[in-house]
Amino acid sequence: MRLVKPSYSILSIMNQPPISPLNLIEIAGRACYGLNNKITPDSSAKFAEMILKRGHESVIEHSAMTVKFIIDRGVSHELVRHRLCAFSQESTRYCNYKGGVTFVIPPWVKLSENSNEYDEGTAIRLNPGDTWDDESYVWTWQMYRAEQAYLKLLDLGRSPQQARSVLPNSTKTEIVVTANFREWRHIFKLRCDIAAHPQMREIMIPLLAYCKEIIPVIFDNID
Repeated sequence: MRLVKPSYSILSIMNQPPISPLNLIEIAGRACYGLNNKITPDSSAKFAEMILKRGHESVIEHSAMTVKFIIDRGVSHELVRHRLCAFSQESTRYCNYKGGVTFVIPPWVKLSENSNEYDEGTAIRLNPGDTWDDESYVWTWQMYRAEQAYLKLLDLGRSPQQARSVLPNSTKTEIVVTANFREWRHIFKLRCDIAAHPQMREIMIPLLAYCKEIIPVIFDNID
């Protein structure tokens, strides 16, 4: 059994040098007004800020971003509800976890990655600094039991798509998401909100902060 923390990596931001995402948005947006002659080397950020203030967000659909998430399947079920995205997700029908199942540690479980090893008698060893409270024990024990049930079904001749029925929401999944900037703004507004699921906020808030660093203007007014 392997335990991991949720993570993300940005695979691609739509641009073709020397055209940056903001340059592309400005070129597309100014076509609406016949003002391409107004483009200067430093005008893109101001133009993007202007169209966002006016609510003309269809223009930012011309640029897109692709992100790979490592999250649990419960969080992925919420993520795929966003309609205007392309999704490619790890399939429990075809992936065979006979070498061991990977689970994503919830934020309320005080364990570090790869922190648990089980002997034949289910002895549990923790890494220094981990806290073995009642909640962490209950969660980890259930993950262990789920893994053992899954592996037993494989041993009995069941296929991965049949054995997966015993796997919990905490099972790790990898999912690649592509969406235009307008949809990413929508995702961040919903999934970083205080009312969003804690595990969704755990991954989306850092992603939003990083996007603010590397993509000027587009996400600056989202908290």
